[in-house]
Order: sequence, then structure tokens, then C-alpha cells
Amino acid sequence: MIAPIVQLRDTVVERGRRAVLEVPALEVCRNEVLAVVGPNGAGKSTLLRVIALLERPERGEAIFDGSAVSGSLLSYRRRMALVFQEPLLLDTTVEANVRTGLSLRGVGRDEQKRRSEEWLDRFGIAHLRGRSPRGLSGGEAQRVSLARAFALQPEVLLLDEPFSSLDPPTRETLIEDLDAVLTANRVATVFVTHDRAEALRLGDRIAVLMQGRIRQLGSPAEVFASPVDEEVAAFVGVETIIPGRVRDSSSDLATVDVGDAVIETASDLESGSDVLVCLRPEDVVIGGAVEAAAPMSARNHLRATVSRVRPSGPYVRVELDAGFPLVALITKQSLEDLALSPGAPVVATFKATAVHLIPHRRP
Repeated sequence: MIAPIVQLRDTVVERGRRAVLEVPALEVCRNEVLAVVGPNGAGKSTLLRVIALLERPERGEAIFDGSAVSGSLLSYRRRMALVFQEPLLLDTTVEANVRTGLSLRGVGRDEQKRRSEEWLDRFGIAHLRGRSPRGLSGGEAQRVSLARAFALQPEVLLLDEPFSSLDPPTRETLIEDLDAVLTANRVATVFVTHDRAEALRLGDRIAVLMQGRIRQLGSPAEVFASPVDEEVAAFVGVETIIPGRVRDSSSDLATVDVGDAVIETASDLESGSDVLVCLRPEDVVIGGAVEAAAPMSARNHLRATVSRVRPSGPYVRVELDAGFPLVALITKQSLEDLALSPGAPVVATFKATAVHLIPHRRP
């Protein structure tokens, strides 16, 4: 296992005697991107400031590169780089902004020039080197901020929602470029965001932070496919969350009563267990009710009625009544081909492995 570069232990931050952050243990490993996701006010930025040693917790210990942080914090901070939501650029040229941190750290002029040229080029802004930041677009300004951070060659890179103020096309292009840079350089990175798609795109591991506590930590597949509770499930995009009860369980396959329907799922929970049935909308396939079911690996084929149809970005969100409320996400072409509208009969199909069960105690 790769040794962690940063560790937090028994960390508590309080505001007016109320704990806003409680982290018993957290590790950031070398060469990984840890994406921290959560709703607004969850404590994400507070966590990042604690890692950056910009805020002292009421209790807890920070460990950097195997040693407890102590004494002057400046030597530790100089091994990190921080990028904020707003670029915070100086009123000078783009190139001078990229070289600022290098100058403050005593890097020689020739090395400053080499590094600034490298990162201006890698973030596609070399042609802007002589420009004033005042004339830059939001995306260009954030590229300058990122180039400035990478030029420092940090051991830990901390990103605090760097794309949240950008328009979608600019955000997507910048995320693609940052992904390429992180893949090539593998600097230990903590990436804070409230956007699930950004976390999926960049994160090697994902920490879901809610109400100041890490509710789940794992690979993107673990977190998004197997959320630990209802709140996490809803946050990571599970739109169908319905109470059910395991009717029968054998050979890692369970039948579950859900509303007026019965579904099959891969589970070893005991018969009689109360559960929450979780299903992501992109895992539900819709077909015409009059069509013969084509042979497929999916075990669940439910007759349903369309309740509502509405746009959802480049896709279409279809709400169904399948004996319980069920949500599907389909393409606009599929909507046209199936001629879906409220009241239309359909067949909703999904695999047993697409269903995630969360043990649940009924009120």
C-alpha cells in the first residue's frame, strides 16, 4: 500500500461550541486524487483549510509525510499549493502571476522561466503570457491559477471548487485538461466539489462529507453503486429509493417485495429483512409495452405507466409507476422512438446487479 502523505486524526472544528467538522481519521495517499463531495455547508472547505494548515482545529492531529505537524507551519505550507474557487490573481501579467510563488520561495530566475513556460504551455495559455488578468475570461483566469500552483511542484495540491463559477462548456474543457495533467503528474490531490460528475471524472477515491462527517469513503464504483445510507444515495444520484422487504434469499439472489411489485437483486440479506431499494435512473431501460421482450441478461421486466416526462440536460427524465415510483434516464431519440407521454404503457427493465439494498429499520 502506498504510504499517505497527509493524515488527520481525531480532528474536530467548532463554531460557537458546535462541531462543524468531525473526522476521526483521513488519509491522502501519494499519487492519488481524493475527491471530497457534499452539499453546500457540509464542511468541505473547512476540511480543506485544516489540511492546508490554514485553520487549527479545536482537537486533533495532522501528520505530514509520516511526522506530526509541529512548530512553524510555513515549512509545511511550502510543500503544498492551493487553488480557490476565485483565481485571486495579482494585477500584473499572466506570466508574472505564474512566477509569483516561485519568486517567493527563492527559486532562481532561469528555473522560474522554465517552469512558468512549461505550465503556461500545458494549460494552453502561453499566448496570454503578457496579458493583464483583468482582460481574461473566467476560464483563462483559472488556468493561470492552476499553472501557478503546478509550477510550485507541490507534494500536495488542494483544489477548492475551482470550476464552480465557470459556464458548462468552459468547465468541461478545463476539467479535461486538468484530468490529463493529474494523470501525467500524479501529485497527491484533494479536490473539493459539490458536483458529482466532477468527482467521478477526477477522483481515484471519493469521500462523501455531510454535516461535517465523512459518511462514506471508497472508490467511485463503491460510493456511487453502493451508497451506505439513504442520504448518501440521494446525494450521489440514486433517484429511486423505495422501502421493501426481502421475500426470499438464496445463492446470492434475493426477491424483494417493493410496493405492488416483486424484483430480483444480487444480495445475501436474510429473508424478512427490511431494506431500502436503490436504483440509479441510468440503469433502467424503457421499452414499448406491446413489444415482445428481447432475450437479455436483465432479470427484472416490469410493466409500468409513464407518469411524467421532463428534460434533464442532454437526456430525458421519465417518471414511471411500476407498482412503486421508478425513475429512468433515456436519450431524446429514445423518447421520440417510443413516443412517450403521460399515461403511456411501457416495460421497465433493469439488471439484478443494478439494484442496491440498504438495510433499513421501518419507523
